Amino acid sequence: MKLFLPLCVGIALTLRHLYKKQAMNVLELSEQEIQRRNSLSELRAMGIDPYPAAEYKVTAYSNDIKANFNDEAEDKREVAIAGRLMGRRVMGKASFAELMDSKGRIQVYVTRDDICPGEDKTLYNTVFKKLLDLGDFIGVKGYVFRTQTGEISVHAQELVLLSKSLRPLPVVKEKDGVTYDAFNDPELRYRQRYVDLLVNPGVKDIFLKRSKVIRTMRQCFDEAGYTEVETPILQPIPGGASARPFITHHNSLDIDLYLRIATELYLKRLIVGGFEGVYEIGKNFRNEGMDRNHNPEFTCMELYVQYKDYNWMMSFTERLLERICVAVNGKPESVVDGKTISFKAPFRRLPILEAIKEKTGYDLDGKTEDEIRTICKALNMEIDDTMGKGKLIDEIFGEFCEGTFIQPTFITDYPIEMSPLTKKHRSNPALTERFELMVNGKELANAYSELNDPIDQEERFQDQLKLSEKGDDEAMFIDQDFLRALQYGMPPTSGIGIGIDRLVMLMTGQTQIQEVLFFPQMRPEKKAPRDAASQYVEAGIPEDIVPILQKVGYYLVSDLKEVKAQKLQQQIGEIIKKYKLEIAKPSVQEIEAWNV
Repeated sequence: MKLFLPLCVGIALTLRHLYKKQAMNVLELSEQEIQRRNSLSELRAMGIDPYPAAEYKVTAYSNDIKANFNDEAEDKREVAIAGRLMGRRVMGKASFAELMDSKGRIQVYVTRDDICPGEDKTLYNTVFKKLLDLGDFIGVKGYVFRTQTGEISVHAQELVLLSKSLRPLPVVKEKDGVTYDAFNDPELRYRQRYVDLLVNPGVKDIFLKRSKVIRTMRQCFDEAGYTEVETPILQPIPGGASARPFITHHNSLDIDLYLRIATELYLKRLIVGGFEGVYEIGKNFRNEGMDRNHNPEFTCMELYVQYKDYNWMMSFTERLLERICVAVNGKPESVVDGKTISFKAPFRRLPILEAIKEKTGYDLDGKTEDEIRTICKALNMEIDDTMGKGKLIDEIFGEFCEGTFIQPTFITDYPIEMSPLTKKHRSNPALTERFELMVNGKELANAYSELNDPIDQEERFQDQLKLSEKGDDEAMFIDQDFLRALQYGMPPTSGIGIGIDRLVMLMTGQTQIQEVLFFPQMRPEKKAPRDAASQYVEAGIPEDIVPILQKVGYYLVSDLKEVKAQKLQQQIGEIIKKYKLEIAKPSVQEIEAWNV
């Protein structure tokens, strides 16, 4: 008896704890979510597994069924389809349902006696009509036919639940070409891309086109005989670009590492190692700003080919982008923000100093750093002492020139101070053999005749070190192993980097980078501050009542200070009744005794 009593008390306390946890979970749900969970319980009680493990063999898709339907066929086509239940019209013993699979939508005709051929009509009367919800995954076997209204449909002969949905989808309605209750809040769409894809059909099309962009690019490189490779994301030195890196720590090696900002230096090592051409399509990371054109994690393609120069690379790039545009849009033009952009080769070629002279009236050719600094001040630009000559020229171009180039334009022959990894220009050693491709006012690609003189490269790295010492946190690091690789000899090489995200924006007519990223980086979700349950208990409030108060909206104990006891009692009672909670409603006197 002495052992039995504590055991009973322990069980009671455990059950009470579980009840509290369950009550809190229930209060976090909407009425529809509660109803769906009730349906889930009923299905299980009926012996129906709402999440079966077995393979469901699909034999046809919605678009295939519609495209290949033949009214004259003697035999009806038998199909097995699966997808989400997106609509349902119940009309007694017969109903119509709308099923959405990965290819589109199709109507399903469901009759009680076809899916329930025996005496037990539970599958239709209870499961289909009452326990299935919009968003549930179902499997249907039947035959294809055309309804009296002319719609190609599937006449169901078997129906099975494949997965139960516990959250209702947003219901987007259209009438007379007008959309109501659209799921169009950008923050919600980016945070819940899975919902966005389901209820906004055009979104999926953007990402299918993104896939086609990358697939076409790969085809071009593979046809040319170039090799796709993979290089490290965690790097001891963040080389290959001027950017601020993310830093992480490797516990086993006890060293700091950087998420790569570019793949360039590793790909060049492979050219040294004897590959004719190598390319990589992968993620880069730069710990910089976020806006409509920049995401700290982005996809980039870099290609390096031996025995080529930047003139060859310009011609190759023109042909590549024209082919991609035709593959995606069926023509070499794309429309972005009302502007038609032609990717028909050839593109315009314009030296950067000529572009600056054209847009500002200032000729920077042969100018010293101090002279360029004076010009910046005359142009009312914000500059600082950490900026070297290359950075100053870059700022002038970015502010006065870059945004003006809408049609594809190769900006060429950058000053040597701007291009530490680029070969000197063959006819002017103050310049380099480099181009950037500008489209719709933004850089899309960056390419060089690659620097393969190891002594020159080391001197350029030293110049970057001096900029770093002046406070430029985007200056390049010195990569001694890369210098060692160059000393073994690298053949004449041309390389290019293309921003995949920006390329997809151009090919799909999007003006914000978030629209072409499945899951763009977002700030943490804002949540209203809440006091801990212990703070309510200290004020004399029973712990059982705390979730109810927070459900009503009293997230802080201080929120209760000016509320009358009668009003609180009424609000608590409404929640207890609505959610059928087995909790006693406190009296007005008990509430008045709370120390708030």
